[in-house]
Amino acid sequence: MTAQPAELSRRETEVLTLLGTRLSNAQIASRLHISVRTVESHVSSLLRKYGVADRSALASIAGPTEEAAPRPGRLPGLPQPRTTFIGRDLERDAILAELRDRRLLSLVGPGGVGKTRLATVIASTVAPAFPYGGAFVDLVPVAEGFVAQAVAATLGVVGSAQQPPLEVIVQQLGRGPSLLVLDNCEHLLEEASEFVERVMGGCPELTVLATSRERLAVPGERVVSVAPLPLASDAETLFQERAHAVAPEFVAEPGIVSELCARLDGMPLAIELAAARAASLGADGLLAGLGDRLRLLSGGRGTHERHRSLRAVIGWSHDLLEPEERALLRCLAVFAGAFDLDAAVSVAPAGSPSTVVDLLGRLTEKSMLVLQRGPVSRWRLLETIRAFAVEQVRAHEEEADVRQRHLAWAATTATALESRLDRADPDRANEDGAGGDWRPDFDIVVDDLRAALASVPRGGPHEVAHRLARSLGHLTYARRFLVESADHYQRAAELAPTPEEAVRDWRLAAEAATVGSVAGTRAFESMLACAEQAGLAGDGDTRAIALARSVEIAARFHRDPADDIPRERLHQLLEEARGCGDPDRPEVRVAIAVAEAWTAGSHWLEPDPELAETAATLARRTVDPVVLSASLDAVSVAATRAGRLRQAHRVAGERLALTSGMSRTDPAVGVEVADALNMVAKYAIAAGDLPAAISAARLGHTDDLIGKHPYASLSPLVTALVLSGHFDQALDLAPGMWAGWERAGRPVAPALAPGVLAVALAHGLLGSDDHARWWKRAGEVLGYGDVGEDPGMAPFAVFVRARLAVHTGRFADAEGLVARAFAAYPLSRHETYARAAGAELAVVSGLPDAAERLVAAAPAAEQNDWAAACLARATGRLHGDTDALAASVAGWERIGARFELEQTRDLVGGARRHGAQRSR
Repeated sequence: MTAQPAELSRRETEVLTLLGTRLSNAQIASRLHISVRTVESHVSSLLRKYGVADRSALASIAGPTEEAAPRPGRLPGLPQPRTTFIGRDLERDAILAELRDRRLLSLVGPGGVGKTRLATVIASTVAPAFPYGGAFVDLVPVAEGFVAQAVAATLGVVGSAQQPPLEVIVQQLGRGPSLLVLDNCEHLLEEASEFVERVMGGCPELTVLATSRERLAVPGERVVSVAPLPLASDAETLFQERAHAVAPEFVAEPGIVSELCARLDGMPLAIELAAARAASLGADGLLAGLGDRLRLLSGGRGTHERHRSLRAVIGWSHDLLEPEERALLRCLAVFAGAFDLDAAVSVAPAGSPSTVVDLLGRLTEKSMLVLQRGPVSRWRLLETIRAFAVEQVRAHEEEADVRQRHLAWAATTATALESRLDRADPDRANEDGAGGDWRPDFDIVVDDLRAALASVPRGGPHEVAHRLARSLGHLTYARRFLVESADHYQRAAELAPTPEEAVRDWRLAAEAATVGSVAGTRAFESMLACAEQAGLAGDGDTRAIALARSVEIAARFHRDPADDIPRERLHQLLEEARGCGDPDRPEVRVAIAVAEAWTAGSHWLEPDPELAETAATLARRTVDPVVLSASLDAVSVAATRAGRLRQAHRVAGERLALTSGMSRTDPAVGVEVADALNMVAKYAIAAGDLPAAISAARLGHTDDLIGKHPYASLSPLVTALVLSGHFDQALDLAPGMWAGWERAGRPVAPALAPGVLAVALAHGLLGSDDHARWWKRAGEVLGYGDVGEDPGMAPFAVFVRARLAVHTGRFADAEGLVARAFAAYPLSRHETYARAAGAELAVVSGLPDAAERLVAAAPAAEQNDWAAACLARATGRLHGDTDALAASVAGWERIGARFELEQTRDLVGGARRHGAQRSR
């Protein structure tokens, strides 16, 4: 698509995209559930905005937009059937009608009844009505606890350090009308139900179609029972068509076919399995064989009769296999998902690849396997066949051997995938966390990798499982399943063959937990476990470093953890670190120095400035960028607490440059990369360097490690844009920022508050009534009735009110506002904004102490470019000083604050006109 106008609305984007599919206005109206007249209005608006003459021209430029570009009808994961769909016309029409009015529809029925095939047909039919696409997710290979990851993988979205998979999914599906199909929910019923409820709560225009053997029991669910095919019609048609597909010459008496279908209870899977034998047994042989098998497997309690019939058919089909075919089928049952030839060879008891591929072909021809064609051919077992094959594995007492071979394959596969991370294309690093094409291949096998690791009993070292767990930790970190990554590294530590190996695993578990926003006590305790294993290995230096790092994690990444980790304990751990490591070794010395810097202050998150500088000096000597970044962070925070905002900004830029070359796939450096990206824009804003703030905020918002967050990564960008006077861009981003916070469950979010207050400021400066609404919202995100009650955000709130009072000339509360602007705010980076705006308000409102306020605010000008320009303007206003106003103009020009620049130029023009009049 050509460049999209900035003012294009979401609905216009949807209409434009559908114009690209050559739909009529009536068709577009139907798919978007709006009137034809509304569509015509949007088309007229698009013609005007793009400056083109007709619909054809719009269609030629229609395509993906910057915001994830809706692609009508695109459902990743949607199966592509290779056979015709038989019958179910009435059911299909009824389901389609229900989907027009229902947001959650569940197709419920026994295994083998055709739920998946029906859902596939329904999804294919209705997909074009969902302009924002969606996904078709097969849950069969998904293990408990990984529903969200499976959906994220199918959607092709990636989480970040601050955004777990569920939030990414809600962000993706919450953009507009979308369709999510969850197939085969029955083995994950509770988790799938919770997932559906949460994702629907965050996506008001999402429709969910589920298939299961039981209903989800989610409020608003409409259950449609899927019955077997009716006899004397569709069931016989299905049999005849499938039989002719394998044996074109097949002929059978209608009565025999009817009896066969009746014996199979009209179950589509059973009918297809029986039809696959048509070529070798004929109709009479089919009927005779089926009769024997049914008698043999009939009876039992607690099993539905249809399930017994289906099991009988599978058992009968299994018995017709050659011994070597049965043996391979039993081995293949270990796979949770699809597998390729190499995987099949790895779990086969014996035989060359040529032998295995021959057996795979024979099993596919006999409908025991399903072939999935693609760049690499893969096969899978239908769920019911796999369940039967698992029974056979256990009956033959082969489970231990098969699982051992599966584990070996999984470890080798994971290691091979992990090696591709280092060879990733750096130009694509920000797109998928590592670049290259490793991620799609990982998504295909990850369920089997998880299942292989889960099959290993707890307790004791295990070399192969350890290798798999460690590789999974690395891969899931790169895939941005950050909490899962910490789990795998912890599992690796439990499986480690030696304490030395466990040291590395516990360290990575702690680092992944810190990056994954689950720092809490888990990261702290994981690092303590690392220290313990180092002690068992007799490595005092590593133990000292780990103890110091645990102290740093607790002091640096907690708001105030005193209840969980008393400060006295941290001091004890530091003393222990000093006693077990070699103080002459640079790595030990600097690790302890960093921890000392972070814990020496009188409050949490208040590092000692001198100790921080000392730690940074030591870190530079070690040439370790990770330790240097941690020490520089302490320098920045200490500088901020002391009011040295320019120093904090400069050091934050040094950190960003230092971490820019670090790996995006290594959890050992991830926390420094994430923290540097997160803080650099905030420090730039604090120093009033708005061009640097916008640049850094855009970088952070697009980086996959911390970016793409539904709201947090947008807040610094919106703030910087408003301060720069780019109100149109900021207000375009604001609704999505707010909607993302609501989809995340409306958590207390201090990081969001500056962005919300900035939007309130923009509306106020523009004279919009929306100012009051966004001001109230700022209190909501902080959990306060009034944002001014929050000690951390009060100075920025005072700044907004003071700036608006100056702009609007409303001075009723000027004296109180000025007093609050000059209050002490030791924990804020925004105090300079409050004092500059407060001083200008004192001048404009005519307060008697205005001159004194200007003097008191002078230090703010030394630390903040925005404050310097604002105070120069206030000085010019107080004294009629045109030189001061000219200096203000130059200041605004330098930082690109165009709204303030225009306001100040008006003052300069007015001062010149006034001077000219006086001279006459």
